[in-house]
Formats: sequence, C-alpha cells, structure tokens
Amino acid sequence: MNSHYRDTRKIDPQLGSTLADGSPNDNNRVEIGPTQLAFDEWRAAGLQMPNLEAMRRYRWERLTRHVVDRGYGGILMFDPLNIRYATDSTNMQLWNTHNPFRAVLVCADGYMVIWDYKNSPFLSEFNPLVREQRSGADLFYFDRGDKVDVAADVFSNEVRALIAEHSGGNMRLAVDKIMLHGLRALEAQGFEIMDGEEVTEKSRSIKGPDEILAMRCASHACEVSVRAMEDFARAAVPGGQTSEDDIWAVLHAENIKRGGEWIETRLLASGQRTNPWFQECGPRITQPNEIIAFDTDLIGSYGICVDISRTWWVGDEKPRADMIYAMQHAVEHIQTNMQMLKPGVMIPELSAGTHVLDAQYQAGKYGCLMHGVGLCDEWPLVAYPDHAVAGAYDYPLEAGMVLCVEALVSPEGGDFSIKLEDQVLVTEDGFENLTTYPFDAALMGD
Repeated sequence: MNSHYRDTRKIDPQLGSTLADGSPNDNNRVEIGPTQLAFDEWRAAGLQMPNLEAMRRYRWERLTRHVVDRGYGGILMFDPLNIRYATDSTNMQLWNTHNPFRAVLVCADGYMVIWDYKNSPFLSEFNPLVREQRSGADLFYFDRGDKVDVAADVFSNEVRALIAEHSGGNMRLAVDKIMLHGLRALEAQGFEIMDGEEVTEKSRSIKGPDEILAMRCASHACEVSVRAMEDFARAAVPGGQTSEDDIWAVLHAENIKRGGEWIETRLLASGQRTNPWFQECGPRITQPNEIIAFDTDLIGSYGICVDISRTWWVGDEKPRADMIYAMQHAVEHIQTNMQMLKPGVMIPELSAGTHVLDAQYQAGKYGCLMHGVGLCDEWPLVAYPDHAVAGAYDYPLEAGMVLCVEALVSPEGGDFSIKLEDQVLVTEDGFENLTTYPFDAALMGD
C-alpha cells in the first residue's frame, strides 16, 4: 500500500469532496487546518470561508512580483513564517525556528522549490505551486557537525543551477535569514546577497481577499477561545487555588481545538505582576478582586496571528477609581488612534498624530503604538514620537494592511497595568475593527 494513502472517509458527508475553504474533505489530509468545531462555529456565525487555492496563488504572485520589480533573480527563504507564506505548508514550525532545516527558493519566473526535512517531502505536495521537493538546507552545526561547509557548498550549487535555469543567471539573490556557512557558500558561488526580509515583509503587508476572510475566521476562533478563558477565570479565581498558568492553559487548549497552532509569548499576568508589564505568566495564585491582563500573540487557524489584548477585573468588589480612569484612558487611546487609519496616510503621520497618554503613564507605555500583523507581528512598526527614527518607515498605509492598535496604561510606580489591543483592517475608505471582544464592564465604570 502507498505509505501516503489518504483515508477517503469524509469529515462532513454533506459537503462533498471539499470543505468550505476548498481543502479536501478527507479525514486524513496532510495539510493542517481548521477542525470541524471551527467550521461549525464559523458557519453558525455567518462567516465566509477563504478559498485556500486562491489565497496561495495570491501570495505566490505577490512574492514573484516583488522579486521581479526589484530586479532580483530570486528570493531564498529560511524563516518558517516566510516559508508558510510562500507554500502554506508547515513542518515542526517552532523547532525549525532554532534548527533551520527548511528553505524555499522562488525564482524570477515563479518556479518554486522547497528543501524540507529529508523524510517529509510530501508535506507540501498538496500545493501545485511548489514545483519541487528536495532536502539538504539543514546548515546548522548540530545536524552537520564539522562538515557543515560541505553541505552548504552542495546546497549553494543547487541554488545556482536553479537561478541559471529559471532566472537567466541573474545573481542578485534576496535572502531572509541564513546560517553563516550558507551565506559564505552562496557568496562563493558569485551571488550578490540582497535584503530578503524587506521583500517578504512588504509582500506580506497587503492581505488579499481570501487572507482577510481567513483572518476573520481566525479572529472569531480566537475570541471564542478568549471567552472560554474568561469564563474559567471568573469561575475559578474565587476559589483561591487558580494560577496564572491554569488560566493561560485554557487559551492554548481552545486554540488547538479549533486548528490553531501556537502562542508566541506568555503574556498573562495578575495583580501587581501586571506592573511592570512583560512579566511572564507563572505559578502565582490569582486572587479575587484584582486585575488579570493578557496579550494573546496567538497563531491560530490557517496560521493567522490574532494579536489582541484585554484586561479584566475579577471579583465582586468595585475596582479602584484610578484603575477605572486608566481603563477609560486606554480605551480612548486605541479608539482615537485607529481613527487615523486610512489609505494614503504616511506612517510618520500616525506617530505625530497619536493620542497622548497622561504624564504618569509615559514611562511605562508600550514599545509601539501600532504594528502590522498577518502570520505573526509584521511590518510596519508605528513608533511613539519619542521613539520614532526618521526615515525608517516613510511609507503610506494601503488598503489591505492590518494593524494592531496598542495601549499599555501603566502608572509609574503603580501596582497595576491596563493592556488593550485591537486588530484593525485598513479598507479602501478608512478602517474596520476586526476585534469585537468587549471591554471589561467593571473597569469601564459601568
């Protein structure tokens, strides 16, 4: 029997051979994706599913066009999220971030080759835009020892031959992230190495119609998962035995149950651990009548990042007046700042026009006031005026960009912080806030 035989039993016999997003209605399909629970919830919410074939073609065409527009012979990618963007395939994503064994080359004519783990070339065969599956891009010391230079030479020769065949020998090659021996080997082949991160970040910054549909679905799945986490926290915290980790684990579990993938950080804290912000989620037992704040940083369905933040007051007592004021100030901050979002606005204008936090919150404000988002936190970053670097982001907003609008209201020397964040789509005539999760009523003073 073929070792890659796919079971023909259907997930949902009412749908026929394909699911609502065009993927196989096959109970043993290779590509990862949303679960039946997610599909059921999205249908109940009236959401339209993305067409994955169209989404993959849109991304491939954008990457190829960006390569051609810059006069490059191709782009060679090692970053697992850039590989996901190019191929929509995954393989041990987190392990791959620190043991880079995958690579993808997109040539100027669009010809796309993936180097994958030697035992798993089949993981990208579902996507016909990936024309070849190879192995041999693992150029890290653990895997190659003292002969990593030999492996790098073999790999670089393959890249040179592909560029000669598909890009007319154009030796200007964009590369995003590469191990040292790989870089040296490519340069020894005569390649002029260009900035691949600039290519991929600009490519990924404008979402196509199906990417936006995928993000709407991912956002819904994230918010349902956050609701489960909030319900658990409100029920469990009064018992006095519930840790921050117990609460955070609910979000992880609910994300995975819907076909989500991982959470990038551990940003949930309670009580005085919210100030200063960026203390990581830990074993502290949460107490009634205190704040719980979090930042999802969640890689959800379809590999889409949903990066939202909320702050809750958990308890029967009323929050202090300074907490209510800080919450209202944070809401005003993000809602005022997102009003600036529309096509044509220059990124430095967003910095200059920001809502200004009170003096007591300036030292503890967030590291940026907005940032792009797609498969993860992405270009561009919108800095606060006192952190802006002239010339770093002199670009206009365009329809199809998605920005996370941030607020961290953290009193200097205080015992709490308010963390809020909404995910916002730039539209043809303004913006649409994709985040619907409510603000905590008690902290709003209701």
